[in-house]
Amino acid sequence: MAKAPLLQLSDVSLTWGGDPLFSGLDAVVQTGDRVALVGRNGSGKSTLMKVMSGVVEPDTGARTVPAGTTVARLEQEPEMAGCETLGDYAMAGLDPSEEWRVEAAAEGLDFDPDRPVATASGGERRRAALARLLAEDADLMLLDEPTNHLDIGAIRWLEDRLAETRAAFVLISHDRAFLSRLTRATLWLDRGQVRRQEAGFASFEEWREKTWAEEDEALHKLDRKIKAEARWAVEGISARRKRNQGRVRALQALREERAGAIRRQGTADLEIDSGRTSGKLVVDAKNISKRFGDKEILGDFTIRVQRGDRLALVGPNGAGKTTLLNMLIGTEAPDSGTIRLGTNLELAVFDQTRAQLDPDATLWESLTGDPATRIAGKGDQVMVRGTPRNVVSYLKDFLFDESQARAPVRALSGGERARLLLARIMAHEANLLVLDEPTNDLDIETLDLLQDLLGEYDGTVLLVSHDRDFIDRIATQTVVMEGGGTATLYAGGWTDMLAQRPEGDAIFTAAASAPAPAPATKAKAEPAPAAKPGGTLSFTEKHRLEELPGEIERIEAEIAKLEQLLSDPQLFTKEPAKFRKATEALATRQDALSSAESEWLTLEEKAG
Repeated sequence: MAKAPLLQLSDVSLTWGGDPLFSGLDAVVQTGDRVALVGRNGSGKSTLMKVMSGVVEPDTGARTVPAGTTVARLEQEPEMAGCETLGDYAMAGLDPSEEWRVEAAAEGLDFDPDRPVATASGGERRRAALARLLAEDADLMLLDEPTNHLDIGAIRWLEDRLAETRAAFVLISHDRAFLSRLTRATLWLDRGQVRRQEAGFASFEEWREKTWAEEDEALHKLDRKIKAEARWAVEGISARRKRNQGRVRALQALREERAGAIRRQGTADLEIDSGRTSGKLVVDAKNISKRFGDKEILGDFTIRVQRGDRLALVGPNGAGKTTLLNMLIGTEAPDSGTIRLGTNLELAVFDQTRAQLDPDATLWESLTGDPATRIAGKGDQVMVRGTPRNVVSYLKDFLFDESQARAPVRALSGGERARLLLARIMAHEANLLVLDEPTNDLDIETLDLLQDLLGEYDGTVLLVSHDRDFIDRIATQTVVMEGGGTATLYAGGWTDMLAQRPEGDAIFTAAASAPAPAPATKAKAEPAPAAKPGGTLSFTEKHRLEELPGEIERIEAEIAKLEQLLSDPQLFTKEPAKFRKATEALATRQDALSSAESEWLTLEEKAG
């Protein structure tokens, strides 16, 4: 039986900024859908999501939502005017019987509901907005980059919540691991049209390449047909002028079809030169420590980074990853211990806040001169690794239009700012790359190119990221910062690190301020733990067995809150709707608890 549509867009067209963004677009989201919405930066994914939510009205076409269906969208920059605290915002409009949902989300996403809105960071505001969306329990959730500003622990918590929800959702994200785990269908927004595949993001790239190959073959056949018809028109039309006007008109129609074929957007032309070779030793840090007031960031940590290493720093927000990164490159001093930098180091820094870009400067000024003084540099040239290049030509390598060259940086999207910063960095030689959250706002294709570039790069890379897939593809060593001053070094990337930890990734479920379970280790990879005698679990099953106790504890806490609410003898008579909702929620959580306990028992027995 066909699923019921929750949302339908029919023949939607929208012009944005003078150019048509969509034309004749159709899309359907059905009950139970778990959809990845993918497309290049600038293709209109966020705008399409606003059309889906009803925030933006299309120029033509229709948006249809059945009566009684609720649609909720995660706002990128939530408006919190009139709310004193983040909790006030997250719980606004909620039935009191549902407030436990916000409390559970606040714990999982690691934000303080009592934090005043006036002092909250952008990341904390986004977390509160995400908690509000989850608490609304809508039929359809529209999530635009929900993992931005989340650390790995919060991302895993959100994955678990979305995996068990009965609501439909549409996801925009650059996090491959997040999309691959959660989605079962894909909407691909490409050149103003939407294609749908009934398979999750894990199969998207294969589908995209097949689609493009078929498109190229069709255009090749069309070009050959136009060429043959044009040759006939030149050689034979004069003898059969009256009889063949229809064929001439058909040739003109073929040419119009070819001219109307929308060219695919190219890929950024990324290239970086490591320049002169650095010394074999890049960083030698011995017994370094750091604290801010009563908070210990790092305690007695030793590490040696050598030329060609790719070192990833991971851990909860607030654990001190950026602080350690700054100490390793010499821009921040440790409280104790020593740091020695190698010779011939040429540094390039990609910072997570994009603070190197002046929002009031133009793209031209950002590349050719000093944005602080608004001096645009000499002429229309930018020096790219010692060779003069035309500014506009160089900007086109990073997918900017000529019309954007004199536009201010503040007019750029997050992905465009990231590409502009990459353009600045890659104009200079560097044998030590420092990448602090480089994957934020980049589309999948640009991420692929960046990964390929780093794979061929013969310099050294220091990386801070919450993107597990990116870490797996890039890192040769991973430092886990667990909070409380503890840092541990492992060989390999994210998956390798998990395999070497006997406690899995339980560290990422605790706040960064939690006491450290053990002192920091020296800079050597920990050996993989020995397998339990008689154990027959796969790696995935072992990982799940480690996760289940925490999941069971969380569900039990939610059940306790609901039972406390239902213990009020007046609730049923005074507020029957609240009583019904709380009863339904209690039954759902009890089923989830039973399922989790059964799964734990099965795995425990299998492990012997």
